[in-house]
Amino acid sequence: MKEKEREYYFSLINELRKLPAETEWVEFKENNDMAQIIGEYLSALSNSAALHERDKAYMVYGVHNETHDIVGTKFRPRETKVGNEELENWLLTLLSPHIDFKYVEVAMDKGNVVLIEIPAAKVQPTAFKGVEYIRVGSLKKKLKDFPEKERKLWRSFEIRPFETMPAKENIDSEVVTKLLDTGAFYTLMSLPVPSTRDGIIHDFLEYGFIKGMDNGHYSVTNMGALLFAKDIRKFDYLENKRIRVIKYKGSGRTSAIRDQFFYKGYAVEFNEIVNYIMSMLPQGETIETALRQEFIMFPEKAVREMLGNLIIHQDLTSHGQSLMVEIFDERIEATNPGNLLIDVDRIIDTAPHSRNEKMADFLRLVHICEVRGSGFDRMEEGMRDWKIPAPKVETGEDFCRTMLYWHGSLSKWTKEEKTRTCYIYVCYCYVNGIEVSNAILRERFGITEVNKAMVSRIIKDTVEAGKIKLKDPHAADKMRRYIPYWA
Repeated sequence: MKEKEREYYFSLINELRKLPAETEWVEFKENNDMAQIIGEYLSALSNSAALHERDKAYMVYGVHNETHDIVGTKFRPRETKVGNEELENWLLTLLSPHIDFKYVEVAMDKGNVVLIEIPAAKVQPTAFKGVEYIRVGSLKKKLKDFPEKERKLWRSFEIRPFETMPAKENIDSEVVTKLLDTGAFYTLMSLPVPSTRDGIIHDFLEYGFIKGMDNGHYSVTNMGALLFAKDIRKFDYLENKRIRVIKYKGSGRTSAIRDQFFYKGYAVEFNEIVNYIMSMLPQGETIETALRQEFIMFPEKAVREMLGNLIIHQDLTSHGQSLMVEIFDERIEATNPGNLLIDVDRIIDTAPHSRNEKMADFLRLVHICEVRGSGFDRMEEGMRDWKIPAPKVETGEDFCRTMLYWHGSLSKWTKEEKTRTCYIYVCYCYVNGIEVSNAILRERFGITEVNKAMVSRIIKDTVEAGKIKLKDPHAADKMRRYIPYWA
């Protein structure tokens, strides 16, 4: 055993000994090497660890059951056999699903200790010889005899999110503050920075950015790393969660002008990314009297919400695809892994569904993301204010893409853009209690009253597309009001 590994297990054993009594995820023994009993305990402890949201459970041989003093053990798992078969292999074949438990022998000052590390059950209860066990206090029982615990155990498999899983384990408090930008947290929260590192650790534990480990050290959760990493590349398997911004020349992907990756945590670097995107946006020109004026072609409000949605709605379990923002001459596309969880047509009125609720909750708390819903309504508000097409969303089996379009005049809009914008704005008004008349839609499209026939044509096309309908089919022309088809 390497010295660093020995230090880890030495520390772990001593931390477990500090527990006031046996817990449902730790069992102390001295010399019992009965294979059947060990197998039943592996099942019980694995299931209890899952029930108590622990990553691992432990059997510790060589520690007194009551005093937790080290007394040493004669149990030698690697030398123990069941018939002619090694104990470890015999146990593995009888556990289902297979769990990668591990024996560790540690020479302590007062005798040898054998530690069995037992992974928590992940997707279904761990069974031994087809029977599932659980700990009830310090006792080992059959799971089927405790239906409430069984229900809770099955629910635990469904609710443990990727955000709470460890991104880096077994680090001390000093390394935590080296890996995470703790100062950014207090800036976002408008709170004073604690005078001690222990105060910072306490707060990061409270918010779930780090977790205490059984050996007294800490693990950084995926959420902690994704939000506050100083460099996401320091965390294995998270580099592909970085944000990539590409600026193209023209309307195609053949000529990239700039390609920028952002490696800091989302909360740390969000405003910097927004500012970078805004700086990369095409500049439009208007001429009023003798003055030529330049303006950015997309509203920052829409860009912020687009980026926020990109972060909180991604599928964090996917591999190989970065969050991507692509900038073209007359559009922006933001693509994240993972399909949209709701019907595209109901993106404004449906209650928000986020894969990453814990991360979304924090980003809403610090006003990075929209509190009310998906943020799509705020995107539409930005596009409305600038009289440009409503955002468009496409989704497939493993992606979701949001697109913002810019056109200098309504004459350049496609028919699809006009009907989509009409539908989205009618939805927006409906959920905000605004009655939609011809005049309201004229204002959305920037059409003067003189040209009101143009908006009548758009309304007609949107009705024929089955996207909107008259609130009262019998109303006179001047009293016509429009609602979404689903209302």
